[in-house]
Amino acid sequence: MTAPQPELARRIGVRDAVVVGLSAMIGAGIFSVWGPASAAAGDALLVALAVAAVLALCNATSSAQLAAHHPASGGTYVFGNRVLGPWWGFTAGWGFVIGKTASCAAMALTFAAYVMPGPAWVQRAVAAAAVAALTLAAVRGITRTAQVARVLLVIALLGLVALLIASSVGSTPAPPSLEPPTSWHGILQGAGLLFFAFAGYARIATLAEEVRTPAMIGRAVLISLATVVLLYGLVAVTLLSTIGGDLPGTTSPLADLAEQLTVPGLALAVRIAAAAAALGALLALLTGISRTTLAMAREDDLPRSLAVVEPRHQVPARAQLLLGLVIVVIVLIADLRGAIGFSSFGVLVYYAVTNLAALRQPREQRRWPRALPIVGVVGCVAVALSLPAEAVIGGLAVLAAGFGYRLLRTRGSS
Repeated sequence: MTAPQPELARRIGVRDAVVVGLSAMIGAGIFSVWGPASAAAGDALLVALAVAAVLALCNATSSAQLAAHHPASGGTYVFGNRVLGPWWGFTAGWGFVIGKTASCAAMALTFAAYVMPGPAWVQRAVAAAAVAALTLAAVRGITRTAQVARVLLVIALLGLVALLIASSVGSTPAPPSLEPPTSWHGILQGAGLLFFAFAGYARIATLAEEVRTPAMIGRAVLISLATVVLLYGLVAVTLLSTIGGDLPGTTSPLADLAEQLTVPGLALAVRIAAAAAALGALLALLTGISRTTLAMAREDDLPRSLAVVEPRHQVPARAQLLLGLVIVVIVLIADLRGAIGFSSFGVLVYYAVTNLAALRQPREQRRWPRALPIVGVVGCVAVALSLPAEAVIGGLAVLAAGFGYRLLRTRGSS
């Protein structure tokens, strides 16, 4: 008979859950994703943003609906296991852990690029130090994680609000127009890249075992998503009206806009906001991935030692520390620019399983129309396959490697 597993402490309310979701979504993506997204979607950038927002809504409602009835740490890894079966759960968990681990490294490197322009080795050292510091903060407990995330989120929002206000009252030269998209494929690819900036509400679902009541999950997800959609829409309109056709060629569009406005101190404020947003997203990602790792270890899909919950702070300390170590190694040795597309692919696989699981829930557990998860499944598959070919091929290869590991483990157990 299996011994009962220790549970995580239920300490998080709606406000802290919203903060975790916002800090994950208002991350490095909003400061860097507009260039590659506009290169793919052209002057249909707002259409791509709308597609990404609708897809995010479908995924968010499915996540909240599942988490309300399965309030355990691990997100869709747990939902897929309970509703669809072990292989579906493993697919979601593996995609989430691998994709978001790459995202963590990208967030850390983005932070370093904003605060420490200079040689690559210096930026990698700064990124590694940031990962180490935030890993230790997460190990100290979930309430401290939420407190740090709240401070970083406020800094990021202040910088964004200052930029939006300055751009509304300042004047810039008329920008050149963006090229029209070549096809719907370009719009869907732009939506997939923009979705990378959206995908943070999953962190709320992965904390389902730590919110005070399951009903809080749905409210927190919808509040955070609505806030981010409004903010992203304002930023997109501002960039189109000020930078326009020059947008695809920039990797730091908000900093470029701040320099155009020539408001004293604004460019520095935007860089500080970008650094804070990257740190906030990194902290939320570290927390979410460690909880999914915990859930997978509980089911022997990862080494059992990672399922240990540290008794003093009631967090999965071993999983958290191992994750931090892996990310430090990645930022020190790897070039992760191509990992963004791979991360988007893995996250879209995760949400495809989420929507499939929501479709299988009985009628009495549904809080939203079945049309939403149906659109979510179709949208996740279409957008994932529209990503750059190397991202799709790499994502499929890593998923296949995970399947091979699980197949060997299950055969060994039998």
